[in-house]
Amino acid sequence: METNTELKRLGFFGSFAIYIPAAILMYCLTKYLIPYLSNLTGQETILFWFIVAGLGIFLPLIVTGLLILKSEGYRISKNTLNERLRFRKVTMRDILWSVIGLILVGLFSGLIMKSLELLVGKFNHSPAFMSFEPLTKGRYWLLLVWLPYWFLNIFGEEFLWRGVMLPRQEIAFGKYTWLIHGFGWGLFHVAFGWQLLITLIPLIFIQSYLVQKTKNSWVGVIMHGGLNGPSFLAICFGLI
Repeated sequence: METNTELKRLGFFGSFAIYIPAAILMYCLTKYLIPYLSNLTGQETILFWFIVAGLGIFLPLIVTGLLILKSEGYRISKNTLNERLRFRKVTMRDILWSVIGLILVGLFSGLIMKSLELLVGKFNHSPAFMSFEPLTKGRYWLLLVWLPYWFLNIFGEEFLWRGVMLPRQEIAFGKYTWLIHGFGWGLFHVAFGWQLLITLIPLIFIQSYLVQKTKNSWVGVIMHGGLNGPSFLAICFGLI
């Protein structure tokens, strides 16, 4: 039976006891397992990023979130989703903030990318394990592997980071929560390399701020999924 208990604070130590192991897991799987599987099979690394990240990184985030909820006395229910995890009805205000956030992320990330190119010249922003050529005949099946990965990616991160952890971090850090939360979320992406990590800074902090501001985890889903999905498809079809 679900127990509605008062949320306990999730401070610096507790937060990074989750962020750091997740970052280490991401680093080890992307640095060692994905290249190994690609060399072993001759398949593109992007294929194994979808498989390994989906099942080996983002699914464990969901399991971690469920275990934390269980330790708090919650079970998955409509009330838990609405009140504890803050996956609430999306309002026009939520949509407006999400759109504003995506516009700001696009502008600032674009400026960062152009500034880096002026400083160090042209370079590939994507890490080796995520780099791939636009899809050609005979490779469109990759989209079938990408779709469940994309769901696990967005749902896994938003469920644990924004749904489970953020409300408890707010008790500990108050109005500055988005800074601590964003830093931890950025640490999780350290395996992506400094080039991509720097361009992700606007998303990491703007999204964290807006989810805290709106108190609706769906804002994170809209922003994260709205940037991640369309940008991948645009690369797939050679649009960017």
